[in-house]
Formats: sequence, C-alpha cells, structure tokens
Amino acid sequence: MDASSADTCCAHAAPTSPVADETEEFDDGLTPTRWVEPGVLYLVATPIGNLADLSPRAVAVLKGVQVIACEDTRHARKLLDHFGVRQRVVALHEHNEASRVATVAEWLSEGQSVALISDAGTPAISDPGSLLVRRLVDLGHRVSPIPGACAAIAALSASGLDSTHFWFEGFLPAKTQSRAARLQVLATQPATLIFYEAPHRIRAMLEAAQTHLGEARRAVVGRELTKRFETLVSGDLEYLAAAVQSGQIPERGEFVVLVEGAEPQETSAEASGVAVEQLLTVLLAEKAPASMIARVLTKLTAMKRNEAYAIVQARLGEVSEG
Repeated sequence: MDASSADTCCAHAAPTSPVADETEEFDDGLTPTRWVEPGVLYLVATPIGNLADLSPRAVAVLKGVQVIACEDTRHARKLLDHFGVRQRVVALHEHNEASRVATVAEWLSEGQSVALISDAGTPAISDPGSLLVRRLVDLGHRVSPIPGACAAIAALSASGLDSTHFWFEGFLPAKTQSRAARLQVLATQPATLIFYEAPHRIRAMLEAAQTHLGEARRAVVGRELTKRFETLVSGDLEYLAAAVQSGQIPERGEFVVLVEGAEPQETSAEASGVAVEQLLTVLLAEKAPASMIARVLTKLTAMKRNEAYAIVQARLGEVSEG
C-alpha cells in the first residue's frame, strides 16, 4: 500500500469526536462545533414519528454543518425549524443523487461539512444516500453515522420473533410477478424477515406473503411506530392479511412487516443424489426458460416446484449481476 492509500484509509477510520475511556459524556447539544469536523459527511438519523427521538448530538451536528442534504426540502424544513436549525438545505433524492455526488465531494474537499438526512429514519437504508456514500468512500472522504431511530430494529425488538438472526429486505418490488419471485427466494430463509411497505401496497404485500411464504407463518405488522396511534399486531399471515382486508388494521401510515424464518431442514436438493448445480449450469447455458428449468429439477430430484423455482430465480439473479 502506498502512502496516499494509507492516508486515505486512516482518514476514513478516524474518530468523529474526542473520546475518553471509550465513552463520551452526555452533551446538551449547545456546542455544535464539538461534534462537527471539516470535510466530513454526517449521516444523521431523524425521528420516524416522535420528534423527541432526535438526540442532542444529532441536533448539534445539524447546527454545525454548512449544508444539509435531504429528500424533500419542505418536509425537512419543518423538522429543522422545530429544532432551530437554520443551515442551508439542498435536495438529494433518488432522481438526482447521482448528479449530486460531484457537488458534495467538492464541498467536502473545500473543508465544508455536510449532513444527509432522510424524511424519517436512517439515510441510505431503504432511502436515498447509498450511492452517495459508496462514491464518497471510494474517493477517500470521511463518512460518519449519527445513530437514531430505526423502524426495522424498533419493530424487531418488540415483535417477539427471533432477533438473533434477521434478514432486512426493505421494500419488495411493486410489480406482482417480481414481488412473487422475490418472496419465493426468501421462502427458505431461516432468519426473521423484515420488510418495509407503503400503505397503498400493504394489502397486496401480505396476500403475496401468505401465498409464497405460507399462511401459517407467524408474523407481526407494525404501524405508526413511536406515534400516538402506534400498533403492533401479531398473528399468522392469514390472520394479518384478513385484518388489513377487513379494516381492522387501517391502510394508513408506514408499515414494518416481520415474518418468522423458515424451519431449518435438509433441502430436497441435498436429499437427492442428483447434481443440481450441474443441471442448472447446463440448462442455463442452453438459455432454457426459468419455468422449464424448474420443471426439470422437480422431475429429476425430490425438490418441490416452489423450491426449484426459487433456486432458479436466485441463480438467474447472480448471472445478471455478474
């Protein structure tokens, strides 16, 4: 590694603030410069519903940076005004994120500090920001997280489902076929599954989950977390889908859906003596349709059709990414 590479690595790993005995004393947020350093992008988590969840350190950082990038400037302005933050605000969303990278990188190179916030929760997690962070890290700029509320972790902690191992999926595809294909891939995942969903798609999402994950799977639907009308409803997927359809669970607000993982078991592919990987390689090389490959695997192995189709879809995804 040359000297410039070493400097870059060290710069990215540098601490964000003075630390004594590995624990920082509580700060009342009145000294912004204590928490903000030049040329750093701060990822500031914002409340997911309850404004009291914004930490003093987060407020201090927002007051100390030169620029705040956000999804929606009008939405952000309401939050910032509530906490007396008057910094310059610029829009950074899914439609302009790529074009903003060079501008933010230039600001950081000039020694300005920048904060990135989303409409709610942690930036770059199922929200704009991941591309920006990846590019800035590649360029050697420091990126520092300012933790806060997270709907996925909050819901998981109160769900009663296994929290030792979990799979954060975020938003499923909006299109019916793509959503079904993704759920089929996840059907054998043994970890607790965590999804985000919008109110206008929650009914379709739960119906699809019931079909492809199994109606008897235990699940939890969280709605309006940290707000006055927060609800966490437990039951199997059949019950929860019916609760949304009947209006027992209103189709309003942002949703977190958690589903228990699949029971660990020896897969049919392992139980059979057929070389599944070899079959897949040959059939994919012949550009056979996914449905045909799944039928062949079902006939030549002990695999069930849903399991075979999920494996084919996963391999096709690996091929397209490669």
